[in-house]
Order: sequence, then structure tokens, then C-alpha cells
Amino acid sequence: MTLLTWTRRGLFAAAASAALATGMGLAPAPLAAQTPPGVLIVGQIAEPKALDPAAVTAQNDFRIVVNIYEGLVQYKSGTLEVEPSLAESWEVSEDGTEYTFMLQEGVSFHDGTPFNAEAVKFNFDRMLDEEHPYHDTGPFPLAFFFSAVENVEVVDDLTVKFTLNEPYAPFLSNLAYPTGLLVSPTAVAESGADYGRNPVGTGPFQFVEWKSNERVVVEKYPDYWGEPAGTDAVVFRPITDANTRVAEMLSGGIDVMVEVPPTALSEFQNDDYNIVEQAGPHVWFLILNAKEGPFATKEVRQAANYAINKEALVNDVLEGTADVAAGPTPPAFAWAYNDELDPYPYDPEKAKALLEESGVEDLSLTFYVTEGGSGMLDPIPMGTAIQADLNAVGFDVKIETYEWNTFLGEVNPGLEGKADMAEMAWMTNDPDTLPFLALRTEAFPDQGGFNSGYYSNPEVDDLLAQARVATDQEERAALYKEMQAIVQDDAPWVFVANWKQNAVTSNRVENLILEPSFLLQLEDVVKN
Repeated sequence: MTLLTWTRRGLFAAAASAALATGMGLAPAPLAAQTPPGVLIVGQIAEPKALDPAAVTAQNDFRIVVNIYEGLVQYKSGTLEVEPSLAESWEVSEDGTEYTFMLQEGVSFHDGTPFNAEAVKFNFDRMLDEEHPYHDTGPFPLAFFFSAVENVEVVDDLTVKFTLNEPYAPFLSNLAYPTGLLVSPTAVAESGADYGRNPVGTGPFQFVEWKSNERVVVEKYPDYWGEPAGTDAVVFRPITDANTRVAEMLSGGIDVMVEVPPTALSEFQNDDYNIVEQAGPHVWFLILNAKEGPFATKEVRQAANYAINKEALVNDVLEGTADVAAGPTPPAFAWAYNDELDPYPYDPEKAKALLEESGVEDLSLTFYVTEGGSGMLDPIPMGTAIQADLNAVGFDVKIETYEWNTFLGEVNPGLEGKADMAEMAWMTNDPDTLPFLALRTEAFPDQGGFNSGYYSNPEVDDLLAQARVATDQEERAALYKEMQAIVQDDAPWVFVANWKQNAVTSNRVENLILEPSFLLQLEDVVKN
């Protein structure tokens, strides 16, 4: 029996039996002895939305696509610094508006399509040019990352030049982000709108199958241009319920579990498991609807920040796996972080005073909570505790709970007419990313952004515009720090937590490293 045949039949029959036993309250039989070396089973937090890197936004999807695809550059392991990948080198013009990349020779996509400058141009034109014949295979919600790109030119087969409309400091970092991963032009032409279900990249693993709500399977690509992957196959299983993921990890149904519930960490503190942790740029916050309802008034937004006991959330609900957030920029971006800002303290009396000062009489709120999702930590207990704190100072909060992809479908188009607040978490690669995509006036959902609460401050818009064209890091840092102070005072969000990411593996798994980028790079992982 081939590895793939075994993977499709034996592994999933066993996994399904264990899941059924767990659901019936039975003790599932250990699976670790039944799963072969070289097949790594990863417990994901949700079903992926798609496997087209240009079309997805969630870390849950990114954890899969970074193993199928590569970009021109990548993050150096253990850092957010950029190093070569499909581009072996590059040059930047003195004015910062031209980037010329020299490409690796002899690389092909998994379908045999040559990787060359034409393929690079195809990828970025598909995202950015509305007249491109395959632009309709989107939408491409993070095309914002490359909004400064004016033209992509094929210089020769292995040389491609990007011309920007102005200097853009985050450009290289954004190229390393999953949105910059490169897809096969042939595969896009063949699959069209269904490309996200039929991914083809140049990475160490090639796509095999996606069975909805059961698994995504990738296997080692035998003709990979770099070092071969350490496992024969990786199976990504969506297990949305955190308790079920824990049970599967304990029973041996999965080899790797990402985003371990804080209350479950103690169950893995023995020789059968390895707990892996890594700090990174993460913010957990509440989007407040600043366009309508109670949160259209600044004092009410500030009151919510004072009303919520964030220390209790990070210490009791999250078991000390996070720190209280002070603003929209995570401290992992040390050079750009405003360490003079203190988090809003827990002060229910101050919250009540602000509510009275605001004059807002109707304090009823609809609160969107997700069952799980990328970086969402323990969202239902978090939401319940937040609801209690807000109700205690005079709000009347009604929770509506959604599965992760359904939740994103409600929140990302904007909260207008639907909700007053929503949980959210972002893991970002540059201090520009989150505020540019979620706090600018021009990032309202109807303009393609993620400013779902409709916050608008022209001064913040101006600071962000200046920061992304500044080529001096000290100048950028000063602009970001000023932005953080304004946003903290305006309180368009409740700033809750900065998380230290974690994962747990069985003791049969070696070389799993969590990256500050929050990407799950599995090419070096070995399963014995």
C-alpha cells in the first residue's frame, strides 16, 4: 500500500473512529502507534476558507499555504527580517521606488510550469490590475499590501522589476507575507474561480486533496529545488472545538496542536509531549462600531476600555499566556512601540462616570463572538467575561456566537446595522499592517479594507501615510508612536491582550519551531 493510499484510508478511518468515540464520551483508543513515521497530522482550529494565498486573510489558512508556496523573499527563521527565497538577490534604487529581483534558476511549479519573471508579473498583475484576465479569480482582500506597485516589468527571464509610485518602507516585509506567495499561472488558468481548491506552488510540499471539514493533505514534492521536506506527508485536520482538539492530541489522533487552550497546557507537561512557545506581534481586541449606536460617542468607547478587567482576562481566562495590550501596536515591534502608553486600568467607577458624562441613554449592545479562529485564544470564555464586566457598569450586552469563517463573513463587511462590537485578533508582519488595513478612513469595508468599526481620524490617516513612505526607521518609529497615542485616546477598539503563541507536539515530532511571523513552516519537521 502506498503512503498516500494509507494516508487516505487507514489514517482517516482511525481518526474518524477516535473523533466519534470522543463525541460519544468514550475514551478513544491511542492512535500514535497506528500512524506511520513520516505522516504528520496537524490539528487546525478551523476549516480553511481557500488555499489561494492572494485570496485569504486568516492565519489558519496561512499555516497551510506557506508549505505549498514560496515568495520572492521570506522571513529569516526566528525573526521578522527578510532574506532571499525565489529571488536570490535584489537591488533597490536610491530613491526607493524601484526594486529589481534576480530570480533562482531552474525552479518549476508543481505542475511543471517554469518559475520565471513572467510568472511573477502574472501573480501581481492578477491581484492589482482590474483588467487582468484572471483578476476575477479573487477577491484579493490584502492587495492593499502592494498598493504602491505601479508596474511590474519583465526585464529578462530571470529578472523582474517593480516600480512603486512612491517609497514604501514595508514593501519587502509584505513580499514575505503569505499574500506575496506565488501561484502557478497555468493552474490559475485551468481552475479559474476554483483555483483556491486546487493550489499549485513551488514549495517543499505539493497539494494532494482537500475533503471539506475533514482534511487537507499535502505530500513531499520530490523535485523540490531546495532541501527536501523532512516528512512524507502532512495532514491538516480542522477541529473547531478546543476540547475535542485537546482530546485528539491526548489520544494520539493528531501529532501537532496549534493554539493550545490555556487551561489545557498542564495536561501536556510530561515526557510524552513537547510544548513550544514563541512571542510575536499579536493583538487581541474588540472592534467597536464608531459609526452608530452607543460607541459612536468617544466617552462610551473609553468607558468600555475602563469597564473590562483585562488583567483578569489574561491571568484567569488565558492562564498567563498573554499580557494586557496598551494600544493597537504589539510590543513585539520594539522599535515602533510606544512604551510610554499604559493600558487602560480596570476602573468600573470611571467607566460609570464616563457613561453618565456621555449622555447616551440606550446602552444595549450586540456583541459578535466567535467559537474559535486564528489567534482568538479562548474566545467564548473571553466573550462571556467581557459581557459580565460591561453589564456590571450599565451596558446591556447580548452575545451572538458564530463559527470562524461565518464570523469573518459577518464582521469583515462591517458592523453597520448588525452589531456594536466584535472580537478580533491580528498577527502582523510590520507596524504598518494592522493600522493601515483596519484604522484608516480609506480602509472602510466598502473600500476593501478591514476597518469594520468605521473609525475615522484624519490625523491618524496622515501619520500612517507619512510612516509608510519614510525610509528612515527612527522617523517611522516616531510617527507610529504618535499614532498609537491618538488611537489609544480615541478608543476605537478595546485593547485587550498580546499573546505568546504556543503549540504542542507528541514526542515523536522533532524540529517544530514557531516563528515570530506566526507562520507554521513544516519543511524541517521530522516525525519518527
